[in-house]
Amino acid sequence: MSNDQLRLHGSDAVATVDLDGGRLSSLIISGIEVLVAAGDRPTRWGSFPMVPWCGRLRDGRLRFDGHTHEFPLTSPPHANHGLCHTARWTQTATDAISIDLPEPWPFGGSVTQRFELLGDALTVSISVAADGMAMPAMAGWHPWFVRQLERDGAPFGGAAELTVVGGRVAEHDAVGLPTGRFIDVPPEPWDRSFVGLAADPVIEWSDALRLTVSSTFDTWVIFTEPEHALCVEPQSGLPDDLNRD
Repeated sequence: MSNDQLRLHGSDAVATVDLDGGRLSSLIISGIEVLVAAGDRPTRWGSFPMVPWCGRLRDGRLRFDGHTHEFPLTSPPHANHGLCHTARWTQTATDAISIDLPEPWPFGGSVTQRFELLGDALTVSISVAADGMAMPAMAGWHPWFVRQLERDGAPFGGAAELTVVGGRVAEHDAVGLPTGRFIDVPPEPWDRSFVGLAADPVIEWSDALRLTVSSTFDTWVIFTEPEHALCVEPQSGLPDDLNRD
């Protein structure tokens, strides 16, 4: 472990967490990397935490307790994925990292992530604590799973296949945010918020590897539009939920 990373070892897996962004930067299972490698855009690789909001915050504005707070439009016209995936975290235990919610968040508060790797199963938890001031918050993760595994620099196994059973998706408005209504699941490709899944999402790379994504959260954003990757994102609510009564 370096001063910039936390590394966990299981019997058949290795996980690396970067303090820059609090991001799972690598997850190697049976010697095979399953996450997209580091790139120039912090929202396009690894598995990063989304906090204190998930996905799009409409127009970069948060309405709370009679006040409106504005945030940088990181993906115009919206502010995307919270404030902590581009900030520096601190290691607070052998299995934990924390961060004080950074400016321009006006409410204070802190976030802690904990990691446990047993065998080939990685468990990640996230908690948000207020500093004595009432505040809204959401939390979740945005993993980027590779569509094509590689071993020794060569393709290994078949292309990733995602199985999603049951559920419905949030209806989108003209700017891609939920309207509050739910509809039947449309055909892929998806950039959709799912609720009420009948089973955990499963990614299979032919007979090479099978990965199940489980969560205590009931909301998932599933993004299958990219050719090189797919995203199965557990989160505590729908995008822009902080602005819903």
